Amino acid sequence: MPLVLSGEKYSTWRLFDDKDIQAGDEINFVNAKSGDHFASAKVIRVLERPLGKIKDEEIAGHEKYDSKEQMYSAFANYYQKPIGPETVVKIIWFELMRGS
Repeated sequence: MPLVLSGEKYSTWRLFDDKDIQAGDEINFVNAKSGDHFASAKVIRVLERPLGKIKDEEIAGHEKYDSKEQMYSAFANYYQKPIGPETVVKIIWFELMRGS
């Protein structure tokens, strides 16, 4: 939450995007622990690419990982599915509209 609200985090990554998020959409951020809404943002750009082909400039605005293996492991843990270099990620850049 603090990274989003401070503007340090301005992109989010989604695997298996079931919401079909597109540029121009408004997204709401929710605290995973409490379920409380804490911010809204407008999607300004979306890009899909295999995790193994992510470019350095596409990581800007997102949490950084020490290695590709750490990144795959983190996503595998979150999604409870095998994740590897060919798994497609949707990179979503956003502009914060308001925070609570």
